[in-house]
Amino acid sequence: MNQGKLVFAQLMQHLPLTTFRRCVARYQGHRKVKSFSCLDQFLCMAFAQLTYRESLRDIEACLRAQCSKLYHLGIRSTVARNTLANANAVRDWRIYADFAQSLINIARPLYVNEPFGVELKNTVYALDTTTIDLCLSVFGWAPFQPTKAAVKLHTLLDLRGNIPTFIHISDGKLHEVNILDRLIPESGAFYIMDRGFLDFERLYRFHQTGAFFVIRARSNTQTQRRYSQPVNRSTGVICDQTIVLSGVHTPQHYPAPLRRVRFKDPESAKTLVFLTNNFSLPALTISELYRCRWQVELFFKWIKQHLRIKAFFGTSENAVKTQIWIAVSVYVLVAIVKKRLRVTASFYEILQILSLAQFERTPLDQLLARLPPEVHRYRFDNQLILFT
Repeated sequence: MNQGKLVFAQLMQHLPLTTFRRCVARYQGHRKVKSFSCLDQFLCMAFAQLTYRESLRDIEACLRAQCSKLYHLGIRSTVARNTLANANAVRDWRIYADFAQSLINIARPLYVNEPFGVELKNTVYALDTTTIDLCLSVFGWAPFQPTKAAVKLHTLLDLRGNIPTFIHISDGKLHEVNILDRLIPESGAFYIMDRGFLDFERLYRFHQTGAFFVIRARSNTQTQRRYSQPVNRSTGVICDQTIVLSGVHTPQHYPAPLRRVRFKDPESAKTLVFLTNNFSLPALTISELYRCRWQVELFFKWIKQHLRIKAFFGTSENAVKTQIWIAVSVYVLVAIVKKRLRVTASFYEILQILSLAQFERTPLDQLLARLPPEVHRYRFDNQLILFT
């Protein structure tokens, strides 16, 4: 008797498999592959992310214990630790990078009207970088310091829904400001950045394409004031000025005027100075936009705590990037399911529920809706009453 699909299979139903096959064909993922397909590899790694597996041996043991259900999970081959390790090391990580990007393109329209703390119709991105420490003797391809290795995760986060729209994985030596060369600025969008990305020549390219940026100024930035706008100091805004750069080379790198907003945080009493090329928004809104940049820090903290991107199942560059991109795919897939099924639970609650229910057959919408289970009470109308 058919009792319904397993929860894992219901979740994977939301994957665009036609797009996945195109990604595999684009990079010849099935070249010299006999049985363990790229989809089997993806499903095994996604299962590891959802159930918090710690190693390849852990994945193998759990899936082999449920070998009679592998077909119903969508896995068509026997899972062996060596086979999965070889697939992670050999198969091109760009298959999963392109597939994650396709999932991002599906998720973003679902969150287009999601509020993020500032009443603004424009798209707002937060750009930042996080470092994942590694062992230099094991991950020699990712040098960071003389005695350390690391990979850097450069992320552009859409603040509506906290969907990562751009991710670049590099070794620890690549400075974060170089990521600005890889971005294609979107006209009319706001890019919120910390002062580590302050490079006026690169920021002028954003200005020329019609994009706006809000970035913290360094203390040694040389400027000359042109105009000052009246401000309400009770809001925390100290000054709102139009400036031009007056350094040795910066006027040639950024010849247009800039706006400088000085803001004193009433909670921490810390004074922050912001530079932007937008002159239409109120000064307080510029400060609130930069405050929203903290969401990308929370995103990094969240994925490090709840996804497997700090301990890796392989040591090669290909294996590390494959694992990170599949982790991103799982995160975005959960975001898609959350919107499609109109689930009110948080990402944390959804992942905790899914981690324990992969082999159950409860309908996914009921499982994530946190409805109390039905208690079947059998009633027999012909039962005699013994006591009155």
